[in-house]
Amino acid sequence: MNYKDTLNLPQTGFPMKAGLVQREPERLKQWYAEGIHDRIRARHAKATESFILHDGPPFANGDVHIGTALNKTLKDFILKFQTMRGKNVPYVPGWDCHGLPIEFKVMQDFRKEKRQDATAADIRKACEAYARKYIDIQREQFKRLGVFGDWDNPYLTLDKKYEAEELRLFADLVEKGFVYRGKKPVYWSIPCRTALAEAEVEYADHVSQSVFVKFPVISKEGEDNTHLIIWTTTPWTLPANLAVAYHSRFTYKKVRVNGELYIVEATLLPTVAKTCGWENIEEVHSLNGEEIGALEYRHPFIDRTAKLYAGDNFVENTTGTGFVHVAPGHGMDDYHLGCANGLPIYCPVDDDGKFAHTDDLPIADQMPAALLGKAILEKKGTSEANEAVLELLREKSALVHQENYTHSYPHCWRSKTPVIFRGMDQWFINIDHNGFRQTALAAIDDVSWVPDWGKARIQGAVESRPDWCISRQRTWGVPIPAFYDADGEPLLDARIVRKTADLIEQHGSNVWFERNTAALWADVCPDDWTGDAPAKKSTDTLDVWI
Repeated sequence: MNYKDTLNLPQTGFPMKAGLVQREPERLKQWYAEGIHDRIRARHAKATESFILHDGPPFANGDVHIGTALNKTLKDFILKFQTMRGKNVPYVPGWDCHGLPIEFKVMQDFRKEKRQDATAADIRKACEAYARKYIDIQREQFKRLGVFGDWDNPYLTLDKKYEAEELRLFADLVEKGFVYRGKKPVYWSIPCRTALAEAEVEYADHVSQSVFVKFPVISKEGEDNTHLIIWTTTPWTLPANLAVAYHSRFTYKKVRVNGELYIVEATLLPTVAKTCGWENIEEVHSLNGEEIGALEYRHPFIDRTAKLYAGDNFVENTTGTGFVHVAPGHGMDDYHLGCANGLPIYCPVDDDGKFAHTDDLPIADQMPAALLGKAILEKKGTSEANEAVLELLREKSALVHQENYTHSYPHCWRSKTPVIFRGMDQWFINIDHNGFRQTALAAIDDVSWVPDWGKARIQGAVESRPDWCISRQRTWGVPIPAFYDADGEPLLDARIVRKTADLIEQHGSNVWFERNTAALWADVCPDDWTGDAPAKKSTDTLDVWI
């Protein structure tokens, strides 16, 4: 007797072995052969209730990885569940096609091929081909995961109509007064040669050169061997120093060390003395904020003098010396102090991240020629610009102490290298225009947050977010339809932006890079324009987050 024949077991047509590797492709083939998704959509198209998923698209620059796979399948669970509840659930997948990652990869390929003469149009065509290649690859990979969607009609940010709508939205922002051009410090990625927004910056530990430097004080009788002691972890910014900040409510000490007179904040004196190895310190006298503010000093290696200004909102007595070296072109605190006191936004660094003279100061007041061309970006842990500045400080006997300092520092999200703060002309969106920040903060209260700690996180981000830098010095993106006159003054007009949108909807955004300034102006000049024709078109592109 066969005992299994005596058991009352359920009967099934399913095989005992799953065989997923063979059966999953067969099942997917059956779904598409029978048009399962189309039939579901037809059945639910007239449902009384709809469920719409606004899907943040993947980037078209490689194969699907575990993160994009998880993202897409979790969303597919929700969409299928809502469909099974009888709702109308249209899902249009899409791809983010513009931006730095694709251009970065294309430029790497161009360098390997030694294509040094590639035009902006050449780069853009290669970027589009690269993006479309991975759109096709990822589409098949998502379908292999069983994700349902309108795969034959996805939205692509490189489509002409999509680009045109992006510019029409931008024109509305221009028309409402949100967009302005200004010179202020922005995050600058040296390898990528572009400005970065706050969201494109990652923080990581970095070992910097920590230096204590002597700034000679100028008294009414001339220099009397008295020095301010400043501390910085970016020696390469010292050529851009235009001021020193102090705290008006701190007490400072003038001390004699080895025959020289140094001024340091009183509570920090013991720490500074220990760090710098000072012994036999003789306290001469104390100085209050008013007395400190009356001082002037001479730059340690450039023949120019400068003043001290109160910087109570950022000068601290927890680290450093109680003095902060101020370079208005290399930091936001420095920038605001410089603007408040009429200092130029001086940034003697070029697009390649190398020292250079600028038009902001007379050449005689700028760095010595020996520093020109020195690169800031570290190679094998050493910055050529830092080393050159340190050597100059040693020659001038201005370097009090030097040591390595590990701290959290902003890095480029793409190149993974430290960014620099670089004062330069960029396009910005004014976050506080017409009370927009407060409107956004109020809207947060109208949202149900899951998990609830997300509310505090987004509130903090919105409260502290600076004006949005929306211009990129890259080629693969939607152009900013701005022009410049013969004096370099910008021209950004909502009517011009809308006409450019119409042009791009017809020809694609490559037209901006393929046609010269005169030809573009003939196409987008407002009908009632009475001013001069521009001398130059903008070559910047919009931040892809627009």
